Amino acid sequence: MEIGGRGLIISLICFLFKFSTAIEIPLSVQQVPTIIKQSKVQVAFPFDEYFQIECEAKGNPEPTFMWTKDDKTFDLSDSRIIVSNNSGTFKIPNEGHISHFQGKYRCFASNKLGVAMSEEIEFIVPNVPKFPKEKIDPLEVEEGDPIVLPCNPPKGLPPLHIYWMNIELEHIEQDERVYMSQKGDLYFANVEEKDSRNDYCCFAAFPRLRTIVQKMPMKLTVNSLRHANDSSSSTEIGSKANSIKQRKPRLLLPPTESGSASSVTILKGDTLLLECFAEGLPTPQVDWNKIGGDLPKGRETKENYGKTLKIENVSYRDRGNYRCTATNFLGSTSHDFHVVVEEPPRWTKKPQSGVYSTGSSGILLCEAEGEPEPTIKWRVNGSPIDKNPFAGDVFSPTEISFTNLQPNHTAVYQCEASNVHGTILANANIDVVDVRPLIQTEDEENYATVVGYSAFLHCEYFASPEAIVSWQKVDEAKPLEGRRYHIHENGTLQINKTTEDDAGSYSCWVENAKGKTAVTANLDIRNATKLQVSPKNPRVPKLHTLELHCESKCDPYLKHSLKLSWSKNGEGFEINATEDGRIIIDGPNLTISNVTSEDQGIYSCSAQTALDSVADVTHVTILDVPDPPENLHLSERQNRSVRLTWDAGNDHNSRISEYIVEFEGNKEEPGRWEELTRVQGKETTVLLSLAPYVRYQFRVIAVNEVGRSQPSQPSDHHETPPAAPDKNPQNIRVQASQPKEMIIKWEPLKSMEQNGPGLEYRVTWKPQGAPVEWEEETVTNHTLRVMTPTVYAPYDVQVQAVNHLGSGPEPQSVILYSGEDYPDTAPVIHGVDVINSTLVKVSWSTIPKDRVHGHLKGYQINWWKTKSLLDGRTHPKEVNILRFSGQRNYGMVPSLDAFSEFHLTVLAYNSKGAGPESEPYIFQTPEGVPEQPAFLKVIKVDKDTATLTWGLPKKLNGNLTGYLLQYQIINDTYELGELNDINITTPSKPSWRLSNLNSTTKYKFYLRACTSKGCGKPITEEGSTLGEGSKSIGKISEGVNLTQKTHPVEVFEPGAEHIVRLLTKNWVDNNSIFEDVIETRGREYAGLYDDISTQGWFIGLMCAIALLTLILLTVCFVKRNRGGKYSVKEKEDLHPDPEVQSVKDETFGEYSDSDEKPLKGSLRSLNRDMQATESADSLVQYGEGDHGLFSEDGSFIGAYAGSKEKGSVESNGSSTATFPLRA
Repeated sequence: MEIGGRGLIISLICFLFKFSTAIEIPLSVQQVPTIIKQSKVQVAFPFDEYFQIECEAKGNPEPTFMWTKDDKTFDLSDSRIIVSNNSGTFKIPNEGHISHFQGKYRCFASNKLGVAMSEEIEFIVPNVPKFPKEKIDPLEVEEGDPIVLPCNPPKGLPPLHIYWMNIELEHIEQDERVYMSQKGDLYFANVEEKDSRNDYCCFAAFPRLRTIVQKMPMKLTVNSLRHANDSSSSTEIGSKANSIKQRKPRLLLPPTESGSASSVTILKGDTLLLECFAEGLPTPQVDWNKIGGDLPKGRETKENYGKTLKIENVSYRDRGNYRCTATNFLGSTSHDFHVVVEEPPRWTKKPQSGVYSTGSSGILLCEAEGEPEPTIKWRVNGSPIDKNPFAGDVFSPTEISFTNLQPNHTAVYQCEASNVHGTILANANIDVVDVRPLIQTEDEENYATVVGYSAFLHCEYFASPEAIVSWQKVDEAKPLEGRRYHIHENGTLQINKTTEDDAGSYSCWVENAKGKTAVTANLDIRNATKLQVSPKNPRVPKLHTLELHCESKCDPYLKHSLKLSWSKNGEGFEINATEDGRIIIDGPNLTISNVTSEDQGIYSCSAQTALDSVADVTHVTILDVPDPPENLHLSERQNRSVRLTWDAGNDHNSRISEYIVEFEGNKEEPGRWEELTRVQGKETTVLLSLAPYVRYQFRVIAVNEVGRSQPSQPSDHHETPPAAPDKNPQNIRVQASQPKEMIIKWEPLKSMEQNGPGLEYRVTWKPQGAPVEWEEETVTNHTLRVMTPTVYAPYDVQVQAVNHLGSGPEPQSVILYSGEDYPDTAPVIHGVDVINSTLVKVSWSTIPKDRVHGHLKGYQINWWKTKSLLDGRTHPKEVNILRFSGQRNYGMVPSLDAFSEFHLTVLAYNSKGAGPESEPYIFQTPEGVPEQPAFLKVIKVDKDTATLTWGLPKKLNGNLTGYLLQYQIINDTYELGELNDINITTPSKPSWRLSNLNSTTKYKFYLRACTSKGCGKPITEEGSTLGEGSKSIGKISEGVNLTQKTHPVEVFEPGAEHIVRLLTKNWVDNNSIFEDVIETRGREYAGLYDDISTQGWFIGLMCAIALLTLILLTVCFVKRNRGGKYSVKEKEDLHPDPEVQSVKDETFGEYSDSDEKPLKGSLRSLNRDMQATESADSLVQYGEGDHGLFSEDGSFIGAYAGSKEKGSVESNGSSTATFPLRA
């Protein structure tokens, strides 16, 4: 990234400086050659295309190269090799003559100032290993004899791996008896008959050469003694053979000729392998020990059934004598190994290159360690030092010192340390240079850091003699001073705890005796990145979801480099690493579902930008239910108590709030555990109060904020002795009884309350307050039937619990009543006061208390409509019931039909039931106002006239005297004009023509039906007159707005008028083809119209229906013949989905008047809905049935039961006219 011309060097707080004592000389300064790259041991593998021997060097002037091979000059002009330009590297093509180049090479890089020399580079040309062609004689031995199968693998490039297999490449099994040595020979301690085979093959693998070679197969025959004498049994022969062959151990490895001891040399750091193998019968066992010490623990292993001792990473302390001992029951033998640890040379003080100024002094040290001790040789420019000494040099085997150095003293010194295990070489450059400072850092470099961090401004330089470095701000022109500033040896300026004021340009000055140089650096300070993890230290219940959010804020310049990462306990999360998706990382959000205890830990969110990094942590605690309590123990055992003690389980990071102690011992429900008590969480012991005659067992449940633990293991049993009952039965009561009978019931004692065997109940009773003896009866169940001489008489009753050990406490008396009977007399109706056309007040005389024969619950009014005073029709008896609780002598009867005759009776009722009814009382309701007309339509409009038609109200509620027609002008602003009234005194006329209207004007019409009691609610309609010159038209009204969603009724209430609309499917404006008003005729048609069949509109309606039916049948026939879809429709009609059918029923035939809008100054409650008007006097206002209790300042409380006598006809109630219509 760049901020300007030269680029931006980013400084981080984790920046580490490494300063070397050797000074890097710029190549622009003259210097001796330095070898910067060279080959190590090079192996000519036959599958490689060529072999490259490298030698690269730098220097000023540019070096030239020369090679030696086996300490003789090597000619680089040989046509068989390829030399790289400006380099000492050359290639040897793999063209069949490479064995000529095998040897040890050394590279020399030289210029006029000196000669650098490389270490020896060995070029190895390995031979292809082969087993010699030989004829191997078969081997024949007797069972029990030892034998060795030699391998003698060919020499080749290490490492070498040896395997013994058969011709089918199956490994020869090795065990305590059979062993392969490090050299590859196969040893048998004693052969068995199964060892006979003719395909023992030794395979030698050379993995670096990708070569495996095989020795010719060997045949081994083992002669068994059991076949030598057929007259003897095999068991006898085998036993005899074993007794002959049994022998004490004899070492085969190391071989006998090595004697009882041998010496082994191992290099420090290598792995020591010592092996011992002994023949004998039985097979000897091998053991190892170190004489005068212990085997190194942790680094020694015994392999191959103890035959090999392996010590890894050998050190000098592993030197000494090791002994292997082979033993069987006949004897033992041993061999001692004297282990010598040696080491190739290694530097302890390696000579270092140095830059010196004229007249200075110096010293070169060269020390090395090794075993045997290395010899040190010094060279100058590749030649022995004693042949090319410099004047003034003083040298010894380990150091060279020089004084008053001059430029002509520049040279390359070599120190070589060697012993029998190798040679090491070090070049040390002595450059005598005098030059003014050279600053190697680019001028005008740009640097950036964040507030609070350290900034590093570089000023790398080379100077000889030594130079002084100083820094200053460009605009201040004075050296920087203070603890926050530090100049490193390489010239870098470190500014600690930077602030915004540190931004700006800085100058680096480097000065020595030869002159001074300067560069400028620019520093930019950015805002530090901030980070916060939320929530802090959450506590999450197990199996819940953990959600962590990492909110970060960084400098806008650094936003593009911002990277967020999550870790737990120092280990980073891979994004969405879990296979089940349980852990999801979405940018700053970390979500872990179904958390477990393993998810607990410290979660860290880290933000890394190009300039800084910051982290914030939160400690997540996973909560779980406690572990069950443990080690339940019972003590302090008493008849009525015992102490229970337990140990708390792990609370899983949530403090235990309480313990629940449960018991089992209920004889009626064995195995059922019940709660006995609760104990605070800090307690782990409790004294339990117990009931008698129970064999207790306890368990404890721990509770914390997460939930309950599993129950603990049950405690030992504790049995309490029996005792007399501690309590008597409760809830003594009388069940519904027959007259002069008491069925006394009570709650029986539970099993845990019986306290002993033989539980019974002693029941005593007597008339309340009577000076007579208590009657008594003892029962085993919890009910008793007692006959009494009187109806509904009070009795004192007691029930006491008794068992074999005694009686319970003295019982308390309760007052119970004997069985009730029905009231035997009826109230007398005093009168019925008519309040209005739908509400009356009934008053009656109460019955005497002794005629109630029980507890009086109230009075009931029954009434039914007998006939309508409007048409004289008689009604079937349909009884309505209204109940009034308590002792009272009047009640209000609501929701009556106006202008009708009713019969009414009153009766009393108690808990047993209802008494006889009073004599029916006959009363009539007066006329009332009618309901609103069934519909109102504008059927014809002109420029100044409009014709309206309407239907009779559903309920007339009296003799119809006429209609009140009102109309007024309305406009789009909903302002209303003057309201005009027209009284229509002809009740039979269903239409009216209005004249003298304004043209092109919108009107709203209101129509009310009237009786002698007044006019009812209005129905409304809107319409507009035509403009000048328009042709008079008949308006097709949109009819009545049937918004109530109901299914078609079977028969409409007689006398109601309804609109029938016949619609065509896909009719664009949804207007009806035909609509008119018809009257529903029930089975009790009142005969308002004498001969409807003579009406023209009725004949037209019937014709239209017939025509439409024919059209519909034709359409259905055509659709059926087209096939495919109509059959599905038929199935839908046969088996309709209830929800779909409901939608169809709701939408069929749906239409509305012009939308009702709130009009300023309009009459209230001018509603056009066809829904029947509910009576102002509702049963709910007066009754106390399912709808609840009501009161009128204490004047009455009524109960409306809504029941009807058996055999009565269901009343239709109020309904809304719907289509279709059924006659």
